[in-house]
Amino acid sequence: MGGVATLTETARALREGRVTSVGLTEAALAEAERSDGLLGVYLSRFDERARAAAARADEELARGIDRGPLHGIPVGVKDTIAVADGPTTAQSLVHDRGWWAGRDAPVVARLRAAGAVLTGKTTAMEFGCGLPQQDKPFPFPRNPWRTESWAGGSSSGSASGIAAGMFAAALGSDTGGSIRMPAAFCGVTGLMPTFGRVPAAGCVPLGYSLDRVGPLARSARDCSAVLNVIAAAPDGTRTASGGLEVPFTEPPFGGDLGGVRVGVVREHHFPEGGDPALPGAFEEAVAVLTGLGADAAEVRLPYWRELITTAFVTAASEGLAHHRTDLSRSWEDYCVASRGLLAMGALVSGADYVQAQRVRTVAQRAVDALFADVDVVVCPTASIGAPPFGALADAAGHQDHAGVFGKVHTPYWNPLANPVLAVPMGVTAAGLPLSLQIAGPVAGEAAILRVGDAFQRHTDWHLRAPDPATYVAGASGADRTSAAPVHHDETTAQQLDVGVRVRTLLAAARLPADEGQIAGLVTADAAQRPAVDALFEVPAARRARPVLHRDVPVPPHDDRRPEQAL
Repeated sequence: MGGVATLTETARALREGRVTSVGLTEAALAEAERSDGLLGVYLSRFDERARAAAARADEELARGIDRGPLHGIPVGVKDTIAVADGPTTAQSLVHDRGWWAGRDAPVVARLRAAGAVLTGKTTAMEFGCGLPQQDKPFPFPRNPWRTESWAGGSSSGSASGIAAGMFAAALGSDTGGSIRMPAAFCGVTGLMPTFGRVPAAGCVPLGYSLDRVGPLARSARDCSAVLNVIAAAPDGTRTASGGLEVPFTEPPFGGDLGGVRVGVVREHHFPEGGDPALPGAFEEAVAVLTGLGADAAEVRLPYWRELITTAFVTAASEGLAHHRTDLSRSWEDYCVASRGLLAMGALVSGADYVQAQRVRTVAQRAVDALFADVDVVVCPTASIGAPPFGALADAAGHQDHAGVFGKVHTPYWNPLANPVLAVPMGVTAAGLPLSLQIAGPVAGEAAILRVGDAFQRHTDWHLRAPDPATYVAGASGADRTSAAPVHHDETTAQQLDVGVRVRTLLAAARLPADEGQIAGLVTADAAQRPAVDALFEVPAARRARPVLHRDVPVPPHDDRRPEQAL
């Protein structure tokens, strides 16, 4: 078994007097001092406040005041989530620094009440989308397993910081995989809760009906401890931010999975170009679960391509709705990839958006029916390990959707309400982490956390940590190479038609895209449009009423009266 301590083990050591919160915090700050200049985990650190909170935790624990397993534990917070100790930048030059200034988001207030030691704000992709861009005045997040590789987005610093030992847990947010992807690439555990389970107020929005706040940590049991703090109000009442009426209750943890029905998904998850170690790692993971008594049967995920397209249509439309005014006024201040992704919303019609929500409705029913036959579903989180920075975009900085991002299997679950856990399950041929997704029914966090914990009791992938001595590899900054530009020998009539359409819609949205960005949008629209049009061919969706997650309300994100969201 590996050698790093989980949050759960550290909490036990605190109560047994084997460690102190001050000692844990000083060690975390020392690691940040030593490695953060290279890894780019923090946007801002709260060293003195963290020291004071740690001393207070030790004093309270000595007096018998125990606020729970997070009491005295160093925790990071993604810099799209408001913390009173400093401004929320969303890693952007554009974001209003006065947004929620001096106030905690509800999830952060709950962490404080539980005695957590907040160490700082962690790096993210701009507004939760896009890619790292070195010419912007923000830290450049790297993967501690291989620093010339990406930590994953958008909760990059949260995952990287856990892997590097800068805190025991962190908050992230997930709109298309932004908790699970970095958890997978950095070899840690990440949980996207049921939609509405955790208040999203005080989290900078990307897609209002997709965004979820959740924990990252070493283990499933650690994530459970954090979720138990940040989920719906403990008195069981509905929160102002749309939390479920029944608060989360931790499962009875143990290694026995007798009677648990596991649906195993292989279709779509082993594409050409995937890592050669993935099939073996996945089959080994399934064998561990069946060896613990689970019954496994192969299943298919309904509406696979349609839900991935729905995630794109919804995020692009809702993202542009939030950013259109700022994009029109401050186009050059946005990162190249994020403004390109947000501008795609201008190419999506109102009918496209409504049809996508109809598809969500019928797909949710189909997935609910799937979970009538199985308790959890397992599949790879991605078909690859952490990619090098040069594989993320073309020479103009446009995101490579068909390449790297076509091998990340998180977006399917975002238009659904279901919770999904990502846990480490092996390594690539090059030694980088691989990850297993465990999905459950709506409000079924207890089921997936139980399975994840049982898996981790019998494997040590989540306890493995990168060697700090290797951080110097690829640290010069010269590793951010771009793919060769794509050259088209001739322009077809179809491309000209798409170009006219794209220019017309961008002009109507008052988005001042330059020629390079327009070329990228033309390519992206030509690739995406057939899939969007195919949404209208889903027979059941033609008659469906677009309902977001049944009766679960959309949580408010940026209420400027945050006291009403607690």
